[in-house]
Amino acid sequence: MAQNKKDTRKKRRVRKRKLKVPPAAAVAAALLLALAVGLPLLRHARPAGDTGAALPPVQFQALGIDISHNNEGPVLWDSLRVMVDRAGRTVRDLEKARKVYPVKFVFIKATEGVSMRDPKFKTYWAEAGERDIQRGAYHFFRTSRDGAVQARHFIATVGQLRHDDLPPVLDLETIHRGCTYKLLNERALQWLKEVEKHYGRKPIVYTPDSFARDILCDEIKDNYTIWIAHYGVDSPIHGGWTYWQFTDRALIYGMPEPVDLSIRR
Repeated sequence: MAQNKKDTRKKRRVRKRKLKVPPAAAVAAALLLALAVGLPLLRHARPAGDTGAALPPVQFQALGIDISHNNEGPVLWDSLRVMVDRAGRTVRDLEKARKVYPVKFVFIKATEGVSMRDPKFKTYWAEAGERDIQRGAYHFFRTSRDGAVQARHFIATVGQLRHDDLPPVLDLETIHRGCTYKLLNERALQWLKEVEKHYGRKPIVYTPDSFARDILCDEIKDNYTIWIAHYGVDSPIHGGWTYWQFTDRALIYGMPEPVDLSIRR
């Protein structure tokens, strides 16, 4: 997830008679205008001529990102869009855009282990809460620490959830040396049950495909929503997922650097 993650130009007044727009670019601009109704801040996002990861060839209901202090800012919340070119790859260049999708949800890192609080959580949490975007908070799990203690740390940091917030997320992707699979699952279940009891909502479990396949117990996979992480494939091997993080190299309009991108089916 966001463990390994990261000007506005002065407006120039250009007279219409000096502006030469190639036909292809004009078509792209017209398409964007038709699809981008309600993007008052779109013009402030930094353009980019390169391309990012392609959208997978699967049907989905929504696209979303996850961020932490490791992501370079600022986040232009009112401009967040996934734009793809003719080949289906994510771009930030308006002239290359052929399809535009809204960013419907964002997961924000809140805590890690028993004491770390993400320094950008409060800011991102408040900013996302002011927009028409679903927000969710996640905890990066440390298998060397007690699960219940980590759960209480997460709860104290996040506070109350609104009815339209996403369920809490347990980010389960590392295992410390000497930890058995049995102990990992026991401590993860401590966190899940403690958080579920407090919020009255079943958490989501974020995990790599290999963890879901080889490490997680059936009690977790059968009773909690799975957010799978699997890159470079047309579809995850683990089939019981609701969310799929398919890349950490997506270009998102409104984000200055590549980010994680997920689909919800």
